[in-house]
Amino acid sequence: MLMTMSQDLTLFVEGTTNPLFVFFGIVLSSFVLEDAAAVMAALVVASGHVSMPLALGSLFAGITLGDLGLFWVGRFAARHPWAQRWVATDRARGMQDWLSNRLIGAVISVRFIPGARLPTYTACGFLGLSFLRFALAVIVATLIWTTFLFTFALGAGRVIMTYFGAWRWPIGIALALIILGISQYFARRQARRISGKDGPK
Repeated sequence: MLMTMSQDLTLFVEGTTNPLFVFFGIVLSSFVLEDAAAVMAALVVASGHVSMPLALGSLFAGITLGDLGLFWVGRFAARHPWAQRWVATDRARGMQDWLSNRLIGAVISVRFIPGARLPTYTACGFLGLSFLRFALAVIVATLIWTTFLFTFALGAGRVIMTYFGAWRWPIGIALALIILGISQYFARRQARRISGKDGPK
């Protein structure tokens, strides 16, 4: 999946000079697998096909919109009659209080844990937490993580594009796999640490 998406993104970006098409191509790729989109966007910048402001801005927009979308999925789901009955329970109120007191820290923390964003961000909307606080935390987390990943991949990508000729894209895709593997490893370690701390009662 990663290799197919990476190839599609790079072919799309290299095949068009329209900034609007590039913007939507990167945004849509970030909806599928955002870390891979960040690495591949950095590689096409390194290849000289896309400017860094356009690529990085597209990544920020796509990742932020995706995260905010999860919040609103939860918010709209809470309007269903069966959901309203569940939200009124003591357990739901306990979860709401726990998340509300730790909203910014929780949103930023789970941003780096694979598989944790969907349930957590959706729960924030479902439980009626502050959208403005949630959006602020999402923006901060996106700026930190995406900028770090993009900058690292861009530096490596410039070396790859300069010295590896016809092998530049296979090696670039391998780099994406390595970076994603490392991020997954450290994210799992962080998840184990968090699971040992206090949670909602």
